[in-house]
This record gives sequence, C-alpha cells and structure tokens, in this order.
Amino acid sequence: MLVRRPPTGSVSACSLPFLPCLLVALESQPVELLSCLLHCDLYFWFPSLIPQLTFILTHCRAKLTSCCDAIQNFVVSQNNTPVGTNMSYEVESKRTIPIGENIFHMLPAPFVEYPYNQCAVVGNGGILNNSLCGAEIDKFDFVFRCNIPPTNGNVSKDVGSKTNLVTINPSIIMLKYEKLSEFLQDIATYGDAFLLLPAFSYRANTGPSLKVYHTLRESKARQKVLFFHPKYLKQLGLFWRTKGVDAYRLSTGLMIASVAVEMCENVKLYGFWPFSKTVENTPVSHHYYDNQLPKRGFHKMPKEYSQFLHLHMKGIIKLQFGKCET
Repeated sequence: MLVRRPPTGSVSACSLPFLPCLLVALESQPVELLSCLLHCDLYFWFPSLIPQLTFILTHCRAKLTSCCDAIQNFVVSQNNTPVGTNMSYEVESKRTIPIGENIFHMLPAPFVEYPYNQCAVVGNGGILNNSLCGAEIDKFDFVFRCNIPPTNGNVSKDVGSKTNLVTINPSIIMLKYEKLSEFLQDIATYGDAFLLLPAFSYRANTGPSLKVYHTLRESKARQKVLFFHPKYLKQLGLFWRTKGVDAYRLSTGLMIASVAVEMCENVKLYGFWPFSKTVENTPVSHHYYDNQLPKRGFHKMPKEYSQFLHLHMKGIIKLQFGKCET
C-alpha cells in the first residue's frame, strides 16, 4: 500500500489503527486527540485506497437504502401515503392519524430531483464562530440546516446564507414566537427553502406543524412545508441503534446527515462539535448563537459523533473541524 509521508511540520499521519483508540476516548472528551484528524484525509494519505473507499460509500448508501430509503420515504408524500392510510406516530407508535383528503393535499408528489453532487449539512455548533466557512458553504449544490438557525447579518461569514432545506422543531415555534408574523419574518431569510417538520413524531407536534403549513399558504410565502415520515425516522433510529447509538431519540443532525448520504454524491458536515473546547483548547459555546444545552439523556452526542468520525475516516462524509481556508 502506498502511504505518503506527512508534510514537514505537520502532525504525524493519522493511521487507521489509531481510530479505535480515538473513538473509545471520545467518551471522556480528549479534544487534543482530535487534532490528529485535522491532518487525516484518507484520500491524501492512502491514494491507493480510493477504489475501496468508493466501494465503502456505495455499500453504506445501499445499507441505508435497504433499511430506510430516504429518497422514497424520508418525507410524507402522496406517493408513499395515499388517502385512507392510518399512519402511526414515530414515538407514540400506538397512536395513529388517518390521512384524509385535507392532509393528503398538503403532501408533495414527488419531492425533489436527486442525487445532488455536493451537499453541505450545517450544524449549529459554536465551532462555527470565527470559522470563515460561509463562502465555502454557499458554494454547495444543496445546503441542509437544522432548527431554523440565524444566517443573516455578521454570522453569515461563518455559517453562510444559502439554505435549501431547514428543519423546524414545533416546540421552537410554540416557545419562541408569540405572533406568527414574527415567525414569517424570520423564515423569510431562507428564501425558497423547504421547511421540514416532524409533524407525526408526537401527537402534540401535529397541530403546530399543520398550522405552519396553513400560515405559509395563506401568506403566500415562498417556502414549502414538508413533513418527516414517522416510519422513516423509526427505521433510521433502529439502524443507528445497531451501530451503538442507543439514544431515546436521534439528534436532528444525525437524521439529516443520514438523509444527505443517500441523496448526495458528496457530503460535508460543518458545525458538528460536541465538546466545550476546540482542538486548540479554546472554550466554545454549544451553539454559535447561544450556549443553551440540550436535555440530559435525550440524545447520545458522543456516540453520534463517534459514528460521524467512523464515516469521515471511511471517506463516506467529510467533517470540518476548524476554520475554513479563505
């Protein structure tokens, strides 16, 4: 196997045998070990592995398609949910909702054309602050974002402004917006992006999600509403559970990254960083716009991040760990 020597002055090459040690150590958050990954690009260090890495990507995509099939099933559509369907909720699976004409006509048929070539999945980690990644992100063919984060003003230089699909947690709408006019003003910054809501994960999500749909339609907004398919999310949760992610529920970031792997030829993740310090030992906020921590025990972020590292090391996705080159 051809192995290149590390450039002068760089960290020593990050070898494949090092990966298990790194992943185990994630549980105790040894951020300094991750500095190795800044210099770890399998396509550079092991060019002879490119055919194998391509096979690994194809195999991973096939496994996701076999279990979940995002292209056909990640949103509720007229193709996969005909009138008369008695659809089970994702989490409250004993509860069902009948799909009548009123909901059926809210659904897309079909969704979008794919695959896309270059996709960015932009998380909300504080690691994005001062990253200067905005221009790079905006060059991607399709940009995914999570939980309607701010993208305008000074933050755009770090996070970009382009958005093709953004998720919305219905609880955010209920807690943050007293008036729907304020909500409409905020989402106007996303242009003609798709707004993706988990309307059928919990019964309590359904009313607020349908209200978003009707509000946008009545206001003739440019954005289109999509609903996560509860069966897709349930199957995806089972898939990642077999990989050791035994969370109560997957994070939105892992859900969207999984969708992107199936929909896109090349996927790069920005703003995914579950640590309180950078590799340079600099304190970093939880989000780039606030330091509000998630509910304890709800997600398993270290385990999810170890899966991202596995995918990065195999060449299936790329993770951006620090500042972007300008």
